[in-house]
Amino acid sequence: MAKNVLILPGDGIGPEIVAEARKVLERVNQQFSLGLELNEALVGGAAIDATGVPLPDETLAAAKAADAILLGAVGGPKWDTNPDFQIRPEKGLLGIRSQLGLFGNLRPAILYPQLAHASTLKPEVVSGLDILIVRELTGGIYFGQPRGYRTKEGGVREGFNTYVYDENEIRRIGRVAFEAARARNKKLCSVDKANVLEVTVLWREVMNELAAEYPDVELSHMYVDNAAMQLVRAPKQFDVVVTGNMFGDILSDAAAMLTGSIGMLPSASLDANNKGMYEPCHGSAPDIAGQGIANPLATILSAAMMLRYSLNAPEAADAIEAAVSKVLDQPLRTADIMSEGMRRVSTSEMGDAVVAALA
Repeated sequence: MAKNVLILPGDGIGPEIVAEARKVLERVNQQFSLGLELNEALVGGAAIDATGVPLPDETLAAAKAADAILLGAVGGPKWDTNPDFQIRPEKGLLGIRSQLGLFGNLRPAILYPQLAHASTLKPEVVSGLDILIVRELTGGIYFGQPRGYRTKEGGVREGFNTYVYDENEIRRIGRVAFEAARARNKKLCSVDKANVLEVTVLWREVMNELAAEYPDVELSHMYVDNAAMQLVRAPKQFDVVVTGNMFGDILSDAAAMLTGSIGMLPSASLDANNKGMYEPCHGSAPDIAGQGIANPLATILSAAMMLRYSLNAPEAADAIEAAVSKVLDQPLRTADIMSEGMRRVSTSEMGDAVVAALA
């Protein structure tokens, strides 16, 4: 039975890196007889330019019909000056997440041994790093009501957002995190700000309630400011981290840079049935778009996550990850992970090398 994969190249370097992931998907599709059907649609700034909106109805319909979605990146300064926040590229991404119920964001931070030199931290601090951050993706302050921007009496400007979670939203992301921890090293750290924010007092209460259902998993709690500090001080103390939307947004980027380059890290956004959208952790990088120097490996590894979590093709996912490691051994590097003695390659050359390693 055919499996429908929707590809959303997006903006900036998105089309370049997605093109390389598509090469890899086409190769494993043939190699493992996966029956993948690859289709493309517009989202973000590219969709605004073509249709006037960041998430056209046609794209949303295609996303709902797809078995999995691979996204490049959205956004750029070209669209940042629009005073209508509903006509920003990022609204296309948020719209897909909310419309498809993609509440569980999995962001691994794994340090490939070949790239230990690329981290700004000492090798002994980051060597062997393997963290999974589980971020709630469809609630919290990014979606809470009321929200707005206004000018009050006297001309004073005011912006306001509300940080809202109900216990069901917390419980479902908690289960994702506990299950992930159970499959790894059975350690889960829940990050909140329960000493200041009442909404995270509820978060902590629900996590403690869930812990009774997972007696084999060791649950700990940490305030978000301390968690940020500990990620830099001693990151290997963490295995699985679960947190809300805003804190997860910040901490996952911090964890990504422990590995040397955000250009290496994939992510998955899943619904209750493991249908999801997969994308690199980095942004659209408009400053290097069109130069052929972007690192496509995070997108290629996102495609591997897609095969594993949504398309039931773990052997193909393993093959892609092994091919990436083989390419790093060669040793080929894009600009962001370049060091002395390595051979620098372009975006397309890196994609070709992964395809060759698969063969």
